[in-house]
Amino acid sequence: MSPTSFRGFAVASAAAVTAAGSIAGAASASTAQPDDTATRAGSTLLADLPVGQQARTQTVSLARQADAQAVAADASARQDAEQAARRVAAQTATEKKQAAEKAAQEAAQEAQRAEADAREQAESETAATGTAGPAASGSYTVAQIQAMARQLVPSGQFQCFSNIVDHESSWNYRAVNASSGAYGLFQALPGSKMSSVGADWQTNPATQVKWGLQYMDSSYGSPCDAWAFWQANHWY
Repeated sequence: MSPTSFRGFAVASAAAVTAAGSIAGAASASTAQPDDTATRAGSTLLADLPVGQQARTQTVSLARQADAQAVAADASARQDAEQAARRVAAQTATEKKQAAEKAAQEAAQEAQRAEADAREQAESETAATGTAGPAASGSYTVAQIQAMARQLVPSGQFQCFSNIVDHESSWNYRAVNASSGAYGLFQALPGSKMSSVGADWQTNPATQVKWGLQYMDSSYGSPCDAWAFWQANHWY
């Protein structure tokens, strides 16, 4: 082959290679599609994992969901328990308060019944014997003695009368002053002066009440006047 022929062959070959490259490039450009691998580079789909790893992944996910549900259920149960405890405590407090109020009411009613019974007994014995209270040799409660006094002392004067008896003897009809010998509800000195009303002055509080009322009326004008004097002088 001559130098001229060799040179022509080389040029033709280069042109063919260039043309082939151009054709291949054009074909490649016309048929190129988006790269799925590049698109999914930021995340891994479950379907892309091997079967065994898919099962493990699903198990871990389910376990996490179960743990979250258990925590939520436990919190709800604690809240329900606290609310139930508060309701029980409130109910218990209400029941205790109601029980205390009922007990206090029953005690007050019992005291009222006892006082009414004592008054009724004193009144019935007065009607039967003509003197207030049971037999002279009996024992008398404060309530009975006060019931006797209420029958004899005017209602508007009773509180003053009672104040004096409270201070003199605390309604003890057998009270004796150890130093002076003063005796009875009114600490009469001597006690025998009450015999002007009845011979049973030592044992019958009704006799003492009658004497005390007479003494206050005759000496001061009324029990309230006697109480005013007592307050000023601490004796009467």
